[in-house]
Amino acid sequence: MRLRVARIGRAHGLRGEVTIEVRTDVPERRFVPGTALHLVSGGREPWQGPDVLTLATVRDHNGTLLLGFDQVADRSDADLLRGVFLEADVPDDESEPDAWYDHQLVGLAVVDPAGAPLGEVVAVEHPGPQDLLIVRRPDGVRRMVPFVTAIVPTVDVAGGRVVVDAPGGLLDDGPDEVADGAPDGVRDAGARQG
Repeated sequence: MRLRVARIGRAHGLRGEVTIEVRTDVPERRFVPGTALHLVSGGREPWQGPDVLTLATVRDHNGTLLLGFDQVADRSDADLLRGVFLEADVPDDESEPDAWYDHQLVGLAVVDPAGAPLGEVVAVEHPGPQDLLIVRRPDGVRRMVPFVTAIVPTVDVAGGRVVVDAPGGLLDDGPDEVADGAPDGVRDAGARQG
């Protein structure tokens, strides 16, 4: 199985290193020199090089991971990679406690602590330090739910549901609601990943 583990940011220095936005809970296992990482377009001008890059270097620079690849020789090549997603091959049976992949969460029923239906998870967002579940209510309105234990205390993938203990205003009517099908900017993106 291939899982998204990072998004490439800016080039760093002159030797082809890039910054990354980490999309995995286990970067020490995903970013090891010699690892092959698959490239997935991030919507910018397409990278003209190979579809798979071999990780050559990994280093921490003031809290930001910098990656170097065998196939990226200089800053101009590194600039072309900006916005590209990296995916890693991960064994199907690899699991971590309290870690779920986006594809496992999308489609789960959303219920309140008493079991009453609230909607369905239709996407997972990774805008920054905290992941968001995108929940479509029964009326078609999509709402963003912070994917934190205080609000999402239970994830039962086998049972097909997540429990959301939503504070007032989080899932009920408010100014940030968007009807399903409206241009809302909510991407069905590929929670905690690989």
